[in-house]
Amino acid sequence: MSFSPQSKVWVYQSNRPFTDNEVTSIQQKLNDFTAQWKAHGHQLNAKAEVLHHFFIVFTVDEASAGVTGCSIDSSVRIMKEIEQEYKVDLFDRFNMAYKVDGKVIVTNKEDFETLVSIKKVGPKTVVFNNLVQTLDEFQNKWEVPFEQSWHSKVFAHLL
Repeated sequence: MSFSPQSKVWVYQSNRPFTDNEVTSIQQKLNDFTAQWKAHGHQLNAKAEVLHHFFIVFTVDEASAGVTGCSIDSSVRIMKEIEQEYKVDLFDRFNMAYKVDGKVIVTNKEDFETLVSIKKVGPKTVVFNNLVQTLDEFQNKWEVPFEQSWHSKVFAHLL
């Protein structure tokens, strides 16, 4: 299945890492969901995957059928089910994700702010921009150095 660079992307981030077993069962749930995901009766060209044990990423290529409010609602419902089943928070946009030595770390906004102020997170630290909206943005602007991210504008007063 190929996806155009303009495919829509949604990134959900967990407040804790999923275990290997959880990744396997969540991926199966996502595969089952995307296999039957429709918009006004039309099958969506979609995939969803668990990345880095923290992120669930939906991709929809709208060339054959576009997403609708109802189809987006159904994807939110499956995310709410995953939240409840695995006791995680997938909707807190104030959790920040970054990498240290290739390992993903997720922390709350206040702790992230502290890490920036004490220089544990610096200009070259890779952060995750979960605001990406297309596959092209996801592939090129999801994992970026802090200095090139929206994070650097929000936390500029600490630099």
